Amino acid sequence: MDDVDRLFRLYHEPLVRYLTRRLGDRDWAEEIAQETFLRALRQESLTSERSWLFAVATNLVRDDARKSQRQRARLALLAAEERDRVVEPDVTAQEKAESRAMARQAIDALAEKDRLALLMREEGLDYDEIAAALDIARSSVGTTLSRARRRLAEHYDALERRDEGRDHVAG
Repeated sequence: MDDVDRLFRLYHEPLVRYLTRRLGDRDWAEEIAQETFLRALRQESLTSERSWLFAVATNLVRDDARKSQRQRARLALLAAEERDRVVEPDVTAQEKAESRAMARQAIDALAEKDRLALLMREEGLDYDEIAAALDIARSSVGTTLSRARRRLAEHYDALERRDEGRDHVAG
């Protein structure tokens, strides 16, 4: 335990500065640093302390980014699938790609809780599980999902209208 205290005193600030520069968010950097030091606590021994800490922190950021990217891709796919059900069958591949890109933008525009709730529901989590994961009341889950779906549709429609406006100006 004394060794981890020493590591923390020596490397916490430089690690958080590095992570803040990399992520652009001090709070997120603190969270990653905390997880890094928790992992150090579980290690038997560290040969090159500083490089180990920075490597673990870098890997945690990379893992977090991959997870976030997978979530966004999944939600974009869901939005595009829903859109494809409504669109005429003669839609071109380019139009589908544009629709998917707009779906990704619409998903990115959602609040994190809304994004996560939609993703969790799509993955089959029930209301109790979603409530526990998001730390909200079970009675709020339905409202959260409904609001998230509505906002997703609103964002998507706004992007679509903006895109149609560009087509009229260009055409």
